[in-house]
Amino acid sequence: MGASYEVRGQVAVITLNNPPVNGLGHATRLAVADGIEQAENDPAIKAVVITGAGKAFSGGADIREFGSPKALAEPNLGSLINRVESCTKPVVAAIHSVAMGGGLELALGCHYRITAPGAKIALPEVKLGLLPGAGGTQRLPRALGVEPALNMIVSGEPVLSEQLAQVPGQVLFQKVVEGDLIDSAVQYAMGIADKRPLPRVRDIKAQHPEAQAYFQFARNTVGAMAKNFPAPLQCVETVANSVALKFEDGMRAERDAFQQLMLTPESKALRHAFFAERDASKIPDVPADTPLRKVEQVAIIGAGTMGGGIAMNFLNAGIPVTILEMKQDALDRGVATIRKNYEAQVRKGKLKEDRYAQRMSLLGTTLSYAEIGNADLVIEAVFEDIGVKEQVFKQLDAVMKPGAILASNTSTLDVDKIAAFTKRPQDVIGTHFFSPANVMKLLEVVRGAATAKDVLATVMALGKKIRKTCVVSGVCDGFIGNRMIEQYSRQAGFLLEEGCTPQQVDKALERFGFAMGPFRMGDLAGNDVGWYIRKRRYLEKPDLRYSKTADLLCEMGRFGQKTGAGWYDYLPGKRDAIPSKTVLEMIDMHRSALGITPRKISDEEIVQRLVFALVNEGAKILEEGIALRASDIDMVYLTGYGFPLHRGGPMCYADTVGLYNVVQAMKRFAKNPLDDGKFWEPAPLLQRLADQGKGFND
Repeated sequence: MGASYEVRGQVAVITLNNPPVNGLGHATRLAVADGIEQAENDPAIKAVVITGAGKAFSGGADIREFGSPKALAEPNLGSLINRVESCTKPVVAAIHSVAMGGGLELALGCHYRITAPGAKIALPEVKLGLLPGAGGTQRLPRALGVEPALNMIVSGEPVLSEQLAQVPGQVLFQKVVEGDLIDSAVQYAMGIADKRPLPRVRDIKAQHPEAQAYFQFARNTVGAMAKNFPAPLQCVETVANSVALKFEDGMRAERDAFQQLMLTPESKALRHAFFAERDASKIPDVPADTPLRKVEQVAIIGAGTMGGGIAMNFLNAGIPVTILEMKQDALDRGVATIRKNYEAQVRKGKLKEDRYAQRMSLLGTTLSYAEIGNADLVIEAVFEDIGVKEQVFKQLDAVMKPGAILASNTSTLDVDKIAAFTKRPQDVIGTHFFSPANVMKLLEVVRGAATAKDVLATVMALGKKIRKTCVVSGVCDGFIGNRMIEQYSRQAGFLLEEGCTPQQVDKALERFGFAMGPFRMGDLAGNDVGWYIRKRRYLEKPDLRYSKTADLLCEMGRFGQKTGAGWYDYLPGKRDAIPSKTVLEMIDMHRSALGITPRKISDEEIVQRLVFALVNEGAKILEEGIALRASDIDMVYLTGYGFPLHRGGPMCYADTVGLYNVVQAMKRFAKNPLDDGKFWEPAPLLQRLADQGKGFND
């Protein structure tokens, strides 16, 4: 672990060795510094090469040390780069595969850099709400040029090494080498071994012919695009310093800006989301080395919107799919929709014609259950009704080969009940895709009481292959996402009764950062979906109170965008939500019937009631063990429900506000006679953490 040191002729080769991406953890930094020292003190050594073992030069900071004392222990990354830069013998970085973040900053501290083609080069810190903090904003503009450097730093996106090597005037790479990188690096190092003075990136002058105008343009553009995130604008300012200030002053300003950003709630939220995504795939009682079942052939029951969208995920990953329907015209419609989706991507230049043809060639259709019996995985995507699911699963139990995984795309129904329709409950699992299934990142993986560990592990691995963020949920009504959203929607309904309009509620949530408010979301998803669930609720939970406004809306046939009218009016073929006089009249009449005098309600109250409703239900889900960790709930909301990324998800946001403050607000809401006072009793876990001064993610 750390780094290895070997001598090749008169060249010392220091190889970073900290799998998987040679993160610059403390042991690695120490080993590199020791290697430089050793080479400098050995009169037989004329030059040094630094490279990385395995599949990376270096991916940057070691994320396992984030937030720990080791991350800052000396030599910290800045100290190590200074040590490399001040070496009295030339140091050559030999870059391959990946040089990102601190890895690229280390390379910029070397005197020379050679690269293999195809290496991904990036400073991605902005994606964590930060900026490069070890000289990246000062050295990259000097080595690459101000404009290409700023583009890389503000976007955080990787660029291929050979493309950067073609930037006019760049000194980022002295050479792009095919063949054996280390042999070439050693040879190159010998060729420059006696050249003096040693070139340092810090000594180059960063220049731009129209610096003032360019940076003003950059501020305007970046400011408009990154309105909820402070880091991108700070990146512009620190890069501007590379032109305006001496190197040392620019470095000091970079360090200050980095430390300020580290403390912002936005950076905390982005870092939380970064780790939450990694943690979501870890299941405590399912070891990482659990043997997986092979999935080479998938069948999907139902060619509707969901079935077709789900099929596209597997086709995109090169996995053959057979869709089953009861009638030929339903199959034809489903296949036509898949074609239409792919053709739109081809038109936009996002998909090449040959890839489109290849994906369609993997798609088969059938009207007979007997023809799908050999599939390794079958996903049912039929109507959300337990009776319909029962018929499907009894058929699947009869025809599917032993060991096939039987999955249900149910969004609320009991997966254990569905599993009981078969003689193989261990093979049954819930795979709740979100609509549109070919676009939305979230996949809720529902673990039944009998679901086998290898089935769960296989579906999680497959989810990764089809590029989904998978979150495990236990079995309950609505799982994680829909169980919570129900409380959010109930609050939205009560707010209409108390004095809000649909657009006021939507605007407040959109200003908070949601992609869309609850009423626009209802119109997009179809208001009849919620109506169907509420009708079931009225029978199962007669004491659970809802505002009748949503039922009245559906009784008017206003199901949303698909009928051209929902909470809003829509022009034919358009998606713009137009406030509806008819709906406002309906809400007024309903209020009058209840004898309610409307009151003025602040945006703050709207946001708190909807978001804290999510939090309280989330705390119950956590305590019941339906979700494994608070960050899993955040992941569901960030990737499936449009919760604002810069707030980190509902549980992270509650931690930011402080759970004591959340509980105080809930006590206020409980006193409102028109609200559901019983619901606002804090969940025991929430109350306990608030009393201890802790957060969900502690």
